[in-house]
Order: sequence, then structure tokens, then C-alpha cells
Amino acid sequence: MMLPEKSSNNLSRRSFLLKSSLASAGLLMGGSLLARESFFFDKPNSRIAGVQIGVITYSYRSMPQSLEQVLQYIVNSGISATELMGEPVEAFAGIPSDKSKIAEWRATVPMTKFAAVKKLFDKAGVKIYAFKPNALGSNNTDAEIEYALRVAKTLGAKSVTVELPKDPAQSGRLGQLAAKHKVYVGYHAHTQATDTAWDTALSQSPYNSMNLDCGHYIAAGGNNTKETLLALIQAKHNRITSMHMKDRKTKANGGANLPWGQGDTPIKEILDLLKAKKYAIPATIELEYNIPAGSDAVQEVKKCFLYAKDALLAK
Repeated sequence: MMLPEKSSNNLSRRSFLLKSSLASAGLLMGGSLLARESFFFDKPNSRIAGVQIGVITYSYRSMPQSLEQVLQYIVNSGISATELMGEPVEAFAGIPSDKSKIAEWRATVPMTKFAAVKKLFDKAGVKIYAFKPNALGSNNTDAEIEYALRVAKTLGAKSVTVELPKDPAQSGRLGQLAAKHKVYVGYHAHTQATDTAWDTALSQSPYNSMNLDCGHYIAAGGNNTKETLLALIQAKHNRITSMHMKDRKTKANGGANLPWGQGDTPIKEILDLLKAKKYAIPATIELEYNIPAGSDAVQEVKKCFLYAKDALLAK
């Protein structure tokens, strides 16, 4: 049925105003921050049964990496929280291409651009709970480390994440600077993970914490089992700021990274523990298995999220 002329004009005017406002926000441009696919739908929500499912943006490493694109991947995966890798953020903020100038830039750059990053993610409905820049190593200056901590705080993140150092002097240094800024340092371990691997770092500072990778822990084998992993989470839950979730076989079974449900990581039991104990620990999808032909990282992260969702909602 044709609309009366007045109603049609009003509708056209409303449409024009909407398009104008979107254009002003940069939302109708190709490759924009919130592309048409997601803008007109509800914001993502990946907090399921009280457990926050997140994703580390390393999972999208096979895809183009502008900040706007990375944010769109998160939204399209249905995820509402993230551990954000440093490269897209620093590129957005204008990091120099000349590597000899990076330390100086980090020491002096204002937080304005990083506040803009938080605003963009907030608008999309995505919480940044951890930040993983390449600025926390033993070769980085104290000024660079403090930069990373300031950026994390500006982004709204509770922690920065970094590989667990072999030299305890470095975790002591990081812990001291973290306490100054009141931002946690979450230490990530691969197959060197044991129940005591983090003890030195945790004893050095209340702001040293664990970024526990459950898949790597299981793949390490030896004394690491499903039962010891669940016990470790319970024993250290107040020192774990985030966890990485992937499905790996045990060392005895080859240690392979596999699609969720095909490996030996007790994903459902871990999620059930977080739900039952109400631990405020984000469970971070880290996509490391081979992406099947015809798929992409977004589709595979979405599959991992749906697996977690089904596990948490199962009776």
C-alpha cells in the first residue's frame, strides 16, 4: 500500500538524517569501524551463565590487521570482550615505522589516541580486559614498560600480558612497575607450564598474575593432567587475571592443536568450574588449530564460542 505523501516525506527525512549521522560517524564507509553487517544488530554478548568468554586478537592473525578490521572480526564472532594485541593499537596511534624511534615515541606519546580506541570498542560493545604489546621484554626500557601499563589503563584493561620470563629479575622488574600503575602483569606459559612455574613471579609482587593457557598446560604432559589443571585453577584463582582456551592433545597423544571437542583439554570442566565458583576470570579463545579450507578465522572463533556456550548452558 502506498504511504500518504506526508508520511513518505517524513520517512525520507528520517532516513536522510540517519544516513547523515552515520556518515558523520564514518559508519557508511567501506571497511568502516562498524560495517553494515553488524551496526543494525544488537551488540555482542559473550557473557554466558556468568562466565565471560573472550578472544585474543592473535586469533585473527591470518586476516588484515587494521584496528577497525580487528574490531569488526570480534563483533562478527559474537564476542564482547578481548585480549587486544598491541600492533593494531599502536599502528592506529601512529607508531613510527623507523624502529630506532619507537622507544622514544612510546615514552612521550600522549594517551589521546588510546582513549579513542577505548571509545570505539565501547561503542561496539567490546570490553578490553587485557592488552598484549611488544613492549614488556628485558630489552625494553622502563619508560616503554610504563607506557604499556598506561595504555592498558587507558583502554580499560585490568592487565597486560607477556611470556613468563626465564630470568626472575625481569618479572621482579615488571611487578614493581605494575604496582606503581596498579595494572596487573599476566604471565603466559607454553609447555614449560607446571603447577609451580609461576610461584616466583607471584611472590615478587601482588600485581604479578597468571595468564594461564589451559591447552599448553595439558600438552606439556608429565605431571600435568586434567585433575591437576582444575586443582591449579581453584588454588590460584585469585591470581589468575585471564586464561587462554584451546583444545590440545596431551604430550603422550602428540600434543596437536585441534578443533574444540577433539583434543584432551577439559574445556567443559574448566568452564563449569568458572560458572560454579563464580570466578571472575575471562576465558579467552585462542585460535591455533589449522583453519579448514573454505572457512576463516572469524568463522572458527565463532565455532569455539558456540562450543563454549553450549557447554555452559548444558544441564
